[in-house]
Amino acid sequence: MPIRNWRKSSFSTSGANCVELATAHDRIHIRESDEPDTTLRTTPATLRSFIRAVKTGGLDHTI
Repeated sequence: MPIRNWRKSSFSTSGANCVELATAHDRIHIRESDEPDTTLRTTPATLRSFIRAVKTGGLDHTI
């Protein structure tokens, strides 16, 4: 079943290289606009934890 209703950030421009999100059942799907056939799937809780870690610098030591 194809995922519909992909959403792009309002901060994205009309060009490529935008991250898009869609929800389906209890999952969140993530793709890059210039590679729409490749998607990542995660749960809301996992995505929330990842975003929190990025915002707080929790992943800075991995660079």
